[in-house]
Amino acid sequence: MTSAPPTVVRPAQIEHAPFVMNGRIAVKYHGERTSANVRWTHMIKDDEILLFAPLGQTVARIYQNADGVVLDASGKHYTAHNTEALTQQVLGWSLPLNGLRYWVLALPAPDSECVLERNEHGQISQLQQTGWTIQYARYASTVVDSLPLRMTLQRAELHIQLLVDEWEVGEGL
Repeated sequence: MTSAPPTVVRPAQIEHAPFVMNGRIAVKYHGERTSANVRWTHMIKDDEILLFAPLGQTVARIYQNADGVVLDASGKHYTAHNTEALTQQVLGWSLPLNGLRYWVLALPAPDSECVLERNEHGQISQLQQTGWTIQYARYASTVVDSLPLRMTLQRAELHIQLLVDEWEVGEGL
């Protein structure tokens, strides 16, 4: 008898919970399209996002901590204090990492106002914050605190679709 995998849910104290997310990202900006596999490791004080080509080669590495942001791509090393500006400069599109660390967990960022819509299960179906609209199309289950598996972020002409294949959440990371 095969049992279903356990439902992964958001931890109660999210600010103290690291996570690892594996999935895929598709970006559409000014008519240009790009996609990659993604592995995001979020720890309490730092983030590392790896973008991979279809055959597994690392396309870009984004690392952010209290000292700033480092982006390695195409054999070059870039640094800045702002992830959105640096990804715009190097990748050609802006990654809102400070808000995204909450939005990927289907939570509003705590530092600004937001507008929420919920689905019939009480889960966030749409979140609007800091000029971004995030739509949640699929969750791991119908449990209120289950983690999202499919979301779309939009601001002006930038559309980012994120598909999550695997979540690891908790202090043991």
